This record gives sequence, structure tokens and C-alpha cells, in this order.
Amino acid sequence: MGKPDPPKAVVVAGPTGSGKSALALAAALKLDGAIVNADSLAFYRGFDIGTAKPGAEERSLVPHHLFDILDPEDPFDARRYMDLARPLVKELWEGGTLPLVVGGTGLYIRSLVQGLFEGPGADPLYRAELRRMEREGTDLHRLLESLDPEAAAEIRPRDKVRLERALEVLKNSGEGITSFRRRHALKDQPFRTLNLVVTVEKDALDAILRERVRGMLRAGLVDEVRGLLSNGRSPDLKPFQAVGYRETLECLGGEADFSLLEEKIYLRTRQLAKRQRSWLKKQLPDPVAVPPDPEAVVGEIKKFLAR
Repeated sequence: MGKPDPPKAVVVAGPTGSGKSALALAAALKLDGAIVNADSLAFYRGFDIGTAKPGAEERSLVPHHLFDILDPEDPFDARRYMDLARPLVKELWEGGTLPLVVGGTGLYIRSLVQGLFEGPGADPLYRAELRRMEREGTDLHRLLESLDPEAAAEIRPRDKVRLERALEVLKNSGEGITSFRRRHALKDQPFRTLNLVVTVEKDALDAILRERVRGMLRAGLVDEVRGLLSNGRSPDLKPFQAVGYRETLECLGGEADFSLLEEKIYLRTRQLAKRQRSWLKKQLPDPVAVPPDPEAVVGEIKKFLAR
């Protein structure tokens, strides 16, 4: 007898604001599916408005997994995500439910469908040196841009953990982290996946993002952040570094004017969407572009399931 077919899963990815959550929900309703979160911020309890998490009504329609599983202080990374998501996807498929993995956090999606490469070991002395350099005025993001522009294009200037890791890999391997990952990534693919990328024309997406930001502010994003702080959450926590939350903290801390909050969040959300588009184009294996149309998404999934 031949080996059994591996489980199947559908990834619904795309830049923020592209409508991937609504599309995945529509597909799940038609195809007996369940939603598996792959958005790094949606794991955290209390961070709701700025993440556009599915609400109670959506969650009542189909099963939603890996939402609100962490307190904001809890550490989490791609390895832990992989360890949680892989058995879940397998269990769903074997139980007759189609797993629809939805989100915009590329590293988590890659860990699920391709595995993680180990890379050079940690170098605490070099990390300490980088932190000393930063205290003395060195901009680590600009340093990375000068040495490995491909990696710098994928990492936010404030993402200190990923900046330090990219510089560490470069120092200890002589190779940029992106090309190193491509050459050394584990060919560990326990699933057959259909990787859908929701594609929205740039001007249309910009208009969606502007209205999305307005909607979040009308829904009470500022009060949500105030509430988190009043409940003892430190402003230094990782979830507060996300777009929308960081800008709101700056206003609440007196570092920025509330009259500029909407525009600042909008501009940084556009930048995030640009980075996500770039990542999906370069890093997601065998992407299939789809318009934000439920019938088109369902059609692609049906063809995949029939293969």
C-alpha cells in the first residue's frame, strides 16, 4: 500500500485590510471549514479593536481557533505557533473539517507550511555589543540596510529582536538571513497547502485602510488602550508595539498630538500593507492570487480539494 495522502490546508493571506478574514469565513461556511488564526496580535486577550478580531457573531458561525489564547505578558514565537498549529490543522482535517489558516504574519504561516530553519546559534556577546551601539546612537535598522537591504525591507525599525537576529546571522554566517533561510530552510511540509493571496488594487486598498482606521477609532481604540494600561499592562509589552497601539500610546503619553492620530495610524498601516505584499510575493511558496470575491476563493479551494 502507498503512503496515505497528507492532510490538506488552505492559507488565506493578504495585506491588512484586504478582507481575508471575511473571505475565509464565507469559504468556511460553504465548505465545512474552521478558521485557524495566523495573526500574531490576535493571540492576545484584550487587544481587540486594533486587531479587527472576529466578533462573537462570526465566531458563532464556524469554529475559530488560536484567538485570545495569551495574556499580553506571555512570550510567543513562530516555534510555539508551529507546535500549536500543526497538530490542530491535522486534527481538523482528519475530523472532516477544512482548516483555513488566516492572517498576515508571514513567519507564522511559513513555520506552519514549511517548518523553521535553525540558523547559526545565538551570540550573546554580539547581542550585547549591538545594544551598546544602539545606546550610543547607532540606528540598527540603518546598519542592517547598509549590510543586508533585503532583510531590512522585511523588518520594522522598532522590531529589535528581529533586527538583532538578522545582524547576528549575518555576522556568524557571512550571509543575509533571508538568503540563508532560503538555502537552509527545512523542506518539512506535513500538509498539502493551497496558499491564497487576496489581491486588492493599491488605490482601493488605501481607501479601505483609511476607513478601517476611522472605524477603529470610532469603535473606541483609545479607550481600549487606556483600559489595558489601567489594568496594569506595561506599555513596553510586545502587543503594544503593533500599528495602531503604538501610535495611541504615543498620544496618551504626551509624545504626539491626538489630532494627528488617525493620519499616523493610516500611514503606518499603509507601510505595513506594503511590507506584507512584498513578503507574500517573495516568501510564500506557490502563491495563488485571488480577488476579494468569495466565489473566486471558494472556486480555487474546490479545485484544490478535488486534486
